[in-house]
Amino acid sequence: MVEIDKSNKLPLYYQLYEIITRDIKKGTFDEYDKLPSERELCERFDISRSTVRQAMNELEKDGYIYKEHGKGIFVSSKSFKQDLLNFYSFTDEMKKIGKHPSSKVLDFQKIKSDEKLARKLGIKINEDLYKFTRLRLADDEPIMLETSYLPESRFPDLTRNELEEKPMYDIFREKYDVEFSKAEERFKPVNTRKVEAEILDVSRKVPGMMIERYTYENQTVIEYTVGIARGDKFEYRVMLEK
Repeated sequence: MVEIDKSNKLPLYYQLYEIITRDIKKGTFDEYDKLPSERELCERFDISRSTVRQAMNELEKDGYIYKEHGKGIFVSSKSFKQDLLNFYSFTDEMKKIGKHPSSKVLDFQKIKSDEKLARKLGIKINEDLYKFTRLRLADDEPIMLETSYLPESRFPDLTRNELEEKPMYDIFREKYDVEFSKAEERFKPVNTRKVEAEILDVSRKVPGMMIERYTYENQTVIEYTVGIARGDKFEYRVMLEK
């Protein structure tokens, strides 16, 4: 670690914050590594415990660390960066960053479209739909909760077992010869509800990101999905070029 410069106008807690985040980004501290204790940091940098605690609070708030009572302070797992200008596949994106993606189908049923779903999918009221909820995981860590709606007429004979064994978009391509034309996603920060927090294994204090997704084949919507992503795990990015 570099030294804290007490002649610097930057607050001491912020200098410690910068030192630790720099080491996390460089890989000096890896995911789930235990950080030095408050006492060790006080002695190492010759600073007060209140200064260390302020730095730790900021690191925890920004998602760099987490605390376990009686055990210490640990480095959080990395957040996942998603480029909003590219067609998005959870499975493919997790593989790109060396994570093992998996899904658990929590619910699978056939329903009739109501007025709201009919409008979103561009179909008639009372048409047959598949509705299923999946928990998306990376290295067995819960990341996102998604509920999807598909018109049965476009995906006849879709089964729960297929969704448990294969990525949904692979099924679309291989079984149904789907040719994707575009996808539209809408984002909204939300408070994580109790049931969502329990399934995602997070505190309700952790914010969520609601993602509405419309997937098109030509001009027809073939998938409508509502997801809740963990706000401490996802980072969305847009690149604007002239």
